[in-house]
Amino acid sequence: MNQEFTVDPSRLVSPDALPVDAEEVTLRPKTLEDYVGQEKAKGNLRVYLRAAQQRGEPMDHILLYGPPGLGKTTLAGIVAQEMGVQIRITSGPAIEKPGDLAALLTNLQEGDVLFIDEIHRLSRQVEEVLYPALEDFALDIMIGKGPSAQSIRINLPRFTLVGATTRAGQLTGPLRDRFGILLKLELYSPQELGRIIARSAGILGVPITEDGALELARCARGTPRIANRLLKRVRDFATVQGDGTIDGETAIAARKWMDIDELGLDEMDRSVLRAIIEMYNGGPVGLETLAAALGEESVTLEDICEPYLMQMGMLTRTPRGRCVTRLAYEHLHMPVPRRFDEEAAGQTSMF
Repeated sequence: MNQEFTVDPSRLVSPDALPVDAEEVTLRPKTLEDYVGQEKAKGNLRVYLRAAQQRGEPMDHILLYGPPGLGKTTLAGIVAQEMGVQIRITSGPAIEKPGDLAALLTNLQEGDVLFIDEIHRLSRQVEEVLYPALEDFALDIMIGKGPSAQSIRINLPRFTLVGATTRAGQLTGPLRDRFGILLKLELYSPQELGRIIARSAGILGVPITEDGALELARCARGTPRIANRLLKRVRDFATVQGDGTIDGETAIAARKWMDIDELGLDEMDRSVLRAIIEMYNGGPVGLETLAAALGEESVTLEDICEPYLMQMGMLTRTPRGRCVTRLAYEHLHMPVPRRFDEEAAGQTSMF
């Protein structure tokens, strides 16, 4: 089921693309050597690229999946750059009719890359047209209606489809099976994000120390998009309230001004944890009830807040609802209920 939701444009730690990311295109690496992190996916992709180049063939179709902001669009651009071909960029919701897809495919040149972001949101009618294009590089088009209708096959140049999705589970089986290469992108480590921030600072002409880069990396939620966004906002603080250099102290001060803590949680994340603790005694509480208490949409909490809180081990989902963990109490500097000590003691005695 496709759902639309909006993100508060002032929420700097959102991994989704926001209007403040206008400079993001200029910060994208153009080659695999400049691309930081994702060593496993990058290593496999390097082999596939070299093999395709040696055979003189286009790359096989590629599916990139993982959380938003990790570099799926960037990798698609690198594939086109390494293969020396053009790239056409679109998104699943933008292709409303089969005719839209046909116009895109017939305008491609031999070996070109077609990048479809959020490919899981393609309509079923468009998917049906895409199947023969991926397998046989041909379009089957119906002309006319009724008894006089005719099917015409249009041959297409050999191209590479790069699909990106944040929800691989929502892809239909027939579409997923037509991708020859599946690459999963993982969250980045603070050290990798520190290298990305240092590289972006060099492109933007921002003086930054190693401590400053690492401090920003720690609160970037493992996402390069958030790291670059924080860099640009902390640059403003360093310019106005400092000497223009981002060091450790400047990064910490700017982070506090933006209400972002050392783990990357903002006020919205902390309000979710506080609501469960103060209003529902640590849980369990249903998602709809929690959303109503916070005045937020349930899909916003489920897609924007919960994934990172669960990755940090502060929130759990149970059949009865959401519960916070001991780490949430400790992070918010709130008294830890005795039941956590009793559970830990019980588990210890069992073993």
